[in-house]
Amino acid sequence: MEPIRQHQNAFSVAGLTTRTTNSAEGDPQTARIAPLWGRFFAEDLMGQTPHRSADPRNFGVYSGYESDASGAYDLTVGVAVTQGAAVTVEAGDYLVFPADGPVPFSVLAAWQRVWLYFDAHPEVQRRYRTDFEAYSSPSQAALYIGVV
Repeated sequence: MEPIRQHQNAFSVAGLTTRTTNSAEGDPQTARIAPLWGRFFAEDLMGQTPHRSADPRNFGVYSGYESDASGAYDLTVGVAVTQGAAVTVEAGDYLVFPADGPVPFSVLAAWQRVWLYFDAHPEVQRRYRTDFEAYSSPSQAALYIGVV
């Protein structure tokens, strides 16, 4: 299934942030993403975050890229807010990869499709500025990958 290209307006997200790499995430001893999401839900940050926007989704926002998919990046897990943001998703064009099915398995599979897509389409360039995961339910998400 080919991703859909769409323009995304800028929006802000508040939540918890960590810095990691894809290499670190491959080792349970150094992985930071799953514990960050665990903390987000355990502390009910979805319900506790002030200045929430009307958008009911949870977000995982990738930013602060050191280089490309092999470099370090920041991940902020949180909710859309009208003020007090930890990170702002940049406006621009994004390729949208659906991740339907039980999370996190569907999201991990969608990331595999992202990497395969860009390997197969070198003419499409990632921006490596902001990318994000948008979670509508425990079984429905989408990955938004910023492109030039």
